[in-house]
Amino acid sequence: MAFTLWSLFEATLLCLNAVCVLHEERFLSKIGWGVNQIQGFGEQPTVKSQILNLIRSIRTVMRIPLIFLNIVTIVVKLILG
Repeated sequence: MAFTLWSLFEATLLCLNAVCVLHEERFLSKIGWGVNQIQGFGEQPTVKSQILNLIRSIRTVMRIPLIFLNIVTIVVKLILG
């Protein structure tokens, strides 16, 4: 199995799917990354809050495109093997 652009696309798709599946109340709050993280106005954002914002924005923006990309990937895998 060679490292191709298709395998890079699949790896990225799997990582995006993994981020979108994370549930804030069930999983993230158990490790201390829940919704109740409050940051004051004018404070510098921490790395933890930036990662949480990245997870939330990926979940918001990529929901519909991920459905389409998953369907395309499944169809290509079914056709080409």
